[in-house]
Amino acid sequence: MNSFLESIFDNAENRFLKPEELKLLNQYVGSLPDRLQIYRMLRDREIDIMQWVADQLQAAMPQEKTELLERSIKNAVLMLRYCAMGMLMNDDRIVCDRYVTWFSEMSHIYNTEAIDATLYHYLNLRLTQTLDSKAMNLLRPMLLLAQAQQPETALLSGGLLG
Repeated sequence: MNSFLESIFDNAENRFLKPEELKLLNQYVGSLPDRLQIYRMLRDREIDIMQWVADQLQAAMPQEKTELLERSIKNAVLMLRYCAMGMLMNDDRIVCDRYVTWFSEMSHIYNTEAIDATLYHYLNLRLTQTLDSKAMNLLRPMLLLAQAQQPETALLSGGLLG
């Protein structure tokens, strides 16, 4: 659960919410229909999005071993799912605790940093083509968090920020 929401429930017996807490809660609840719609769209279009990314990645990196490309694509699927859940719940801990903590080590062990950076470029491109700007603004913080673990990410070289 969102840490802000957790703190609200934990403090319910002690006091009513402060005006700034009510404002934050109202913003979250108000954005929930949009978050649900984006989550559903990502769920329903995951295969199309990732297939396009996989095709682009394979064409851009034909010299790479198939098993390394497949490993990076599988990890990107996980990343997208965790980012979607983090966006839905408005909780970056989902991305940190369930993805970032192990992914950066795995990427280094298998030496897939360059593959991952290229993959991120194509994933970000596809997401900006698929989602409108409002949806990207909600998803972007989670993507930035997940992808920032790679020093060479496409985010910094024109992906989401370019």
